[in-house]
Amino acid sequence: MIPFRLFALLIFAIGLCCGPAHADRRVALVIGNSAYKSVPKLGNPANDATLIGGMFKKAGFDFVDVRLDLNASEMRRTLREFAGRTRDADMAVIYYAGHGIELEGTNYLIPTDAALETDGDVLDETIPMERALFAVEPAKQLRLIILDACRDNPFSKTMKRTLASRAIGRGLAKVEPTSPNTMIAFAAKAGSTASDGDSRNSPFAIALVEHLPKPGLDLRKAFGFVRDDVLRSTTNKQEPFVYGSLGGDDVPLVPARPAATGPQANPQSELRRDYELALQLGTRDGWEAFLAQYPEGFYANLAKGQLNKIGAEETRASAEQKAKSAEQEKARLIAERAQKAEQDRAAAAAKAAEEARIAAEKQKQIEQARTDAAEQQRKVAEAAAAKAQAEKQAAEKAKAELAARQAAEKASAQPAAKPAADRQIPEPENQKVAALSPAPASALSAADLAKAVQSELRRVGCLSAAADSDWSPASQRSLTLFNKYAGTQFDVKLASVDALDALKTKPGRVCPLVCNFGFKADGDQCVKITCRAGYRVGDDNECEKVQEKKPVATRDDSKKRDQDRKQSESTPPTSQASGQMICNPAGCRPVAKGCRLGSVPSPGLGTVKIPGEICN
Repeated sequence: MIPFRLFALLIFAIGLCCGPAHADRRVALVIGNSAYKSVPKLGNPANDATLIGGMFKKAGFDFVDVRLDLNASEMRRTLREFAGRTRDADMAVIYYAGHGIELEGTNYLIPTDAALETDGDVLDETIPMERALFAVEPAKQLRLIILDACRDNPFSKTMKRTLASRAIGRGLAKVEPTSPNTMIAFAAKAGSTASDGDSRNSPFAIALVEHLPKPGLDLRKAFGFVRDDVLRSTTNKQEPFVYGSLGGDDVPLVPARPAATGPQANPQSELRRDYELALQLGTRDGWEAFLAQYPEGFYANLAKGQLNKIGAEETRASAEQKAKSAEQEKARLIAERAQKAEQDRAAAAAKAAEEARIAAEKQKQIEQARTDAAEQQRKVAEAAAAKAQAEKQAAEKAKAELAARQAAEKASAQPAAKPAADRQIPEPENQKVAALSPAPASALSAADLAKAVQSELRRVGCLSAAADSDWSPASQRSLTLFNKYAGTQFDVKLASVDALDALKTKPGRVCPLVCNFGFKADGDQCVKITCRAGYRVGDDNECEKVQEKKPVATRDDSKKRDQDRKQSESTPPTSQASGQMICNPAGCRPVAKGCRLGSVPSPGLGTVKIPGEICN
């Protein structure tokens, strides 16, 4: 029984696939795009492509290439390879199921990796339908393109228009082939959309498999039957349409079977054998092929029942697939909402940070304006104080000079000196104006003048000793420092009225404050540097952390060293060359080891000397 069935299966396959010995060469390319990356997945195109590819193979095509879910580069390469196979073919067919789009009258096939954010991306990310026409052009007798791509396009809803006048149509646009013997079949006529139906395959694909492989049936009549079936199954909502024209001869997709000769077998036995063969296959294609051969009768009704059973299973699988797709879409929407909420929070945080930065910048500008105003007020106050001090000193000097001159006049006993004294005070009112002129040597005694100059030298920070009326070498060195920092050239060997006048014009410190090691400048005095526990004064006269030392052999020696160190740190500083500090407008720093304080020429002014380090 099994060998007989295998023989029957072989005979059935030969009957479907084989034609006359001189049959024309037929090639077909089938593309089904379902798994789109930027829009929801389509359920039917991959199933339709598999069904149509099986139809072409059973119809005896010499070459059938079925491709699923192709991106742009794969679609271009596939069409290029198929164009090479159509050069020696008599009949070339391309079937495409998936998304398509019409832009300004031109139809485009959409690969799975297309994003189409703007209408300009259509030219870069899709495949024009003319590319498919170019691939079938070399065929000699028939060029057929079947497009099940008239679905409702989701890209057009989100696509941005770069030009308001640019038209994006609904469905696909009407096409008129320019080459003879060329047909283009749309699942729905131009400007309308096609339906995927509720089963595993679209109504258009089911009708194609029903009528196209019928042996000897002209394509024009076959597509007419397809139109009727689709209108019937969609309640007149979808009408397939064919563009192009053929000649007067019949052009079947499958050649007619040759007339049988010789004794005929019993039709009923052949019917039963074919039914058993289709039952063993158990596929929709097998039962549809059986019904195409035997449309009426008892076995036809059994075959329709088997088809209904398969249809119910396909409906269940389709519903399960749609439920799974709905769950995936729901999860995607939830993720997108969460991402959007996160983006909103990030945007709000960024906005708050920017507002805080602007407020801080404004507050900084306000504080800067207040600081500038306070600084300006300080400068005005200091200038007024300096001016008042100068005026006061000038008045006191004029008063002192006047008193000295009057005393000198009274002390003079010579009569001849009186006219001279009278000539020295011709205009008492003008003496205040001339107060800055040097006073006579006899106005103040040498001791009083020396003491006055010493007092002023202490005030401007050039003398540390007390004023004792003794113009000692220390006083001479102090006046030398004043000459260096004030830019004057007074004689340092004796105190002069001119030096006293120049000193009185200085409102504050002139000579820099020099502190010993372990002390730092604080205003006009040196204060001891106090470090917190665990820190001590380092070589740079700054507090540094005490490094932990490894324990020595005896604890008594360690305690003695700590006591010596504490005693040395608490001992008041003494003036010495080593450990002194030098201060200038940039700040204070310790004198380098092996160096001492002294006078060095100014870098900019060779004749003026400034305090600096003198190293061996």
